[in-house]
Amino acid sequence: MARPPSDEAFTEFVVASWPSLYRTAYLLLGDRELAEDLVQTALAKTYGSWGRIRDVGAARAYARKTLLNTASSWFRKRGWRAERPTELVESGSYDEDPTVRPAVTAALSRLAPRQRAVVVLRYYEDLSVAETATALHCSEGTVKSQTSDALRKLRGLLGEAVIPLESGATHD
Repeated sequence: MARPPSDEAFTEFVVASWPSLYRTAYLLLGDRELAEDLVQTALAKTYGSWGRIRDVGAARAYARKTLLNTASSWFRKRGWRAERPTELVESGSYDEDPTVRPAVTAALSRLAPRQRAVVVLRYYEDLSVAETATALHCSEGTVKSQTSDALRKLRGLLGEAVIPLESGATHD
């Protein structure tokens, strides 16, 4: 019988996984403090199950799934009142220029929570349509329609150079 991972192993896991979890949380929520709260909540829940987790790979998957489930729960329970309006983002060219990142982040914050979630999961986390549907507890059709609507809005905010029409986003 294998021994459960130690608290020291959990601490190492937190240090290694925090940046990735935080980036995902921030992209989902668009708010630094809420993103930190979400990651802390997900990690606390992960720690509660730490004795049942077999290895670091399983821990990463468990923490990410917990983060997504918690965010989804927050969206439902709060009617997502945490959104804040922003000024219109000017169109620009992406060209892999890091100075455009604030514009992309601001544009993401203008999306409805479900739309933002599907874009982050599909394009940042690189999940398939089916995996995104499972993570968000919705149908694959909902993922496809929300992705299509989100990309249409992002194109309007950021321009075609950033979100090309031939993205193939609605198909897996």
